[in-house]
Amino acid sequence: MHLIRLQDVNQSEKKLTLAVLQITQMLGIYHAELARILHLQCADIGELSNSRQNIEAGTDAWRSGVEYIELYEALYRRYDGNEIQIHHWLRKKSKGMPLAPLYMMVDELEITTVLELLKGYPD
Repeated sequence: MHLIRLQDVNQSEKKLTLAVLQITQMLGIYHAELARILHLQCADIGELSNSRQNIEAGTDAWRSGVEYIELYEALYRRYDGNEIQIHHWLRKKSKGMPLAPLYMMVDELEITTVLELLKGYPD
């Protein structure tokens, strides 16, 4: 697991797309889950994965992709890149959250809420 910083990838559709896909792999998130987080179809994720398409700037998918990278960056910094702790935080229900953060993002489409809660979450 390595740090991916939003400021390094948000100037290019291709770089942002690749960063989102790398983060997805590092976090063990399924493509179907990523599709929900980005407000895309599963087929679109296949196109992204095969480098036939990029996340387009100015779209809902772009905004969600930016938040996804911000979330990853915040988790990476909070847990010093400890993959086990990051995976655990995403998959367990935490104080102030009705569901585990991953399920809030996938089932409730609440990545913004999860990011806000993470920023206010005690260390």
